Amino acid sequence: MADPEMSVSPYWELTFDADGDADGRRRDRLLAEVNPLQVRDLIVFAHGWNNDRSLATRLYSRFFAPIPALAPATARIGYVGVVWPSMRFTDEPIPDFEHSLTAAAPVPAGRPGLDKGTRHALLNAFPGRATVVEQIAGLLDQRPDVDAALEEFGRLVRLLVEVGPEEPQSGFAADLLTDGEPESEPEMFSRSAASVCDEFAEELADCASPGGGARFALPNPWDGAQELLRQATYYAMKRRAGTVGERGLGAVLGRLAEAAPGVRVHLVGHSFGARLVSFALRGLPKEVRTVKSVTLLQGAFSHYAFAAELPHDARAGGALRGRQSRIDGPLVCCYSRHDGALSRFYPLASRMAGDSQGVLAAVLGPKWGAMGHDGVQAVPGTVKLTITDAVKPAKLPVSGCVNVDAAAVVRRGGTPAGAHSDICHRELAQVVLTAGRIR
Repeated sequence: MADPEMSVSPYWELTFDADGDADGRRRDRLLAEVNPLQVRDLIVFAHGWNNDRSLATRLYSRFFAPIPALAPATARIGYVGVVWPSMRFTDEPIPDFEHSLTAAAPVPAGRPGLDKGTRHALLNAFPGRATVVEQIAGLLDQRPDVDAALEEFGRLVRLLVEVGPEEPQSGFAADLLTDGEPESEPEMFSRSAASVCDEFAEELADCASPGGGARFALPNPWDGAQELLRQATYYAMKRRAGTVGERGLGAVLGRLAEAAPGVRVHLVGHSFGARLVSFALRGLPKEVRTVKSVTLLQGAFSHYAFAAELPHDARAGGALRGRQSRIDGPLVCCYSRHDGALSRFYPLASRMAGDSQGVLAAVLGPKWGAMGHDGVQAVPGTVKLTITDAVKPAKLPVSGCVNVDAAAVVRRGGTPAGAHSDICHRELAQVVLTAGRIR
């Protein structure tokens, strides 16, 4: 069952909608075929922020390509690509994929407005909200020089990404819980939009002038407004990833355990896909022990998500506290200091509480850090390895949390995302094999 778009075989696709409902035909095909094809180890990969199935397929094909040569000859591996409704801004090229992107060319820095590719992505990601998208695009085109216009822009952005309290996605935004209750919405939604846009613009200007070079003009807050839109959509994708993971993939893995109890499952996720596969652990039926490893690549969710309590607040803990125990093997978190999206902009967008020092102070502290920036935090016993050691079975633990500094290979990419999507490397593919003890 070779797929002409895929470098490996056998390959299946699992497709989910925003509420985590699976495409039954594709799910049932996997359940029916995995046993007859004598698959012993199944690698399940969930993408991050891209909304184009063909791009996701190319990403999977590129990442999976080295695995057959790296794996032992006795291995019987199957592959699954998870496709879920995320999106990508077209000014975020993925290293090694720029030549194959079909979206519109990126907008040059400083040029106002949304490019056609990003407008199309927003319309696909938020169906039924075309009027809101057009109003947002109009304000970004016009850039009125009044704070009232920025406040209206902020209102429209909130309207674009909001979900009702009765909708399935409403309970999946939080990475942290305080006294058992989810954290509040990000401060970027509750503060003055004009001030948030000003501070995003400042941070973008700093990114554009590394080393602290002199700037001779104040940054335009409308540059920050475009970043506010980007970060708000990422918040929506983060919420959606949790929904698809727990309600969608977790349930499918439960059915797979019934249909093929001997198949060993290895979950891999990039960016928000890392959050998706992690929340799948929360959706696993209690008796299922078929997940043998989880590998997170540049995970775009809180580094405290698995913590029983937070260092700065004993009343709070991770939304996934203790869920690593659902893995019959290790939880491996690969991170890189070259990931600009997670080292600079994730803390800005994810910060939840007020602070008299302002939003930019969040960059200096660990409170709002991401998995893909510095790994799993506040989980006792977590082991730290270099990428060189992580590929060695004798070095990589057989259980528990493992942080892998992948900066030696995850290092390419321009502003603002940096190396966030630089994940197609033989070394990372080998980490997946080693973590899963695939033989």
